[in-house]
Formats: sequence, C-alpha cells, structure tokens
Amino acid sequence: MTAPEKHDDQENHVTTGATVWLTGLPSAGKTTIAYELAGRLRAEGHLVEVLDGDEIREFISAGLGFSRTDRHTNVQRIGFVAELLARNGVKALVPVIAPYADSRDAVRGRHEQNGTAYVEVHVATPVEVCSVRDVKGLYAKQAAGELSGLTGVDDPYEEPVSPDLRIESQNQTVQESAASVHAVLSERGLA
Repeated sequence: MTAPEKHDDQENHVTTGATVWLTGLPSAGKTTIAYELAGRLRAEGHLVEVLDGDEIREFISAGLGFSRTDRHTNVQRIGFVAELLARNGVKALVPVIAPYADSRDAVRGRHEQNGTAYVEVHVATPVEVCSVRDVKGLYAKQAAGELSGLTGVDDPYEEPVSPDLRIESQNQTVQESAASVHAVLSERGLA
C-alpha cells in the first residue's frame, strides 16, 4: 500500500501543539499579545486557539465567583481545555490572570504528566501602568468603591518566580512582545 499523494492545493498545517499561558494583572496586555502572536502563528500554518479568560468565564465557568477556590477551579478548567487542544496539535494561547502560583503549577504539572509542551509567560506590567490602561474600567470601579477583590490591588497576585519568559509590555510594542514569545517557541522547536 502506498501513501496517498499530497496535492499542492492542500493546506499545510504544522501540528506540534503547545500551551502558551500568558499570566499577569488585569490590563497588562495579555490578550493583545496573544492575538498578535496568534496571527503570526496562523500565517506560518499553525493551528491556533486563543482561550480568552472572559469568554471562558462566560461559557465554561459560568456561575463561578472570584473566591480563591473559584479562581482555582476556573484556572484548572482552562488548563484542561488548553492541554487537550495542545496535545492534539493546536497552539493554545491562554491570556488569563491566574493569580495563584499553585493553580498555575497544577496546570503545568498536567501538561508535564501528559508530555505536552507548556510555556509560561509573565506579562509583568506594573499595576500603575495597568491602572492607566484600565481596558475594562476595573481599576476605576475599584477606586470608586464599586468593586472589591481586584487582582493586584486588593486581592493577591502571586508573580511567577521563574517563568519561561517575562515581558515588560510597557517598554515594547505589542509586535515586539509577540515576537519575544515566538522566539521562545522557535527555540523549543514549537514554531
């Protein structure tokens, strides 16, 4: 039996999956960097999904609040979906705050257990910069007393001790930030 012929009109997909977890404060630039990176990877033929934290909360984690337990559950659900996609050849880009180190460590552990590539990126934008960006108006609501439990302000954010990459988005363009993540993926044979 011979292998089927490949025709030039077939799409050429790169099927090495990986999860790229972008953690950081609200308005740090995680989602913006993820979508920039997604476009670049798709242009190279990679299968890519962005697992946006807001969409996950609406569709997969509806009903969860923002207690430590609920945040942990949310991160584990996202981590499960990301690992499932990644082990099936998709680059799963995950721009999610994930404020607790033990939650992120559990996600990394699941990936390691299954032999699935995992890259943790800390988008280390200072809270002062994030509060000026205030993409969703969260910092303004917190300052006005309309919101409590804002990560990095009156709720903890445990910075990664040794992420695979640390980005200070206030010091570079979105394209430069995405390029630095792409470089890490390239170094590991994932892009």
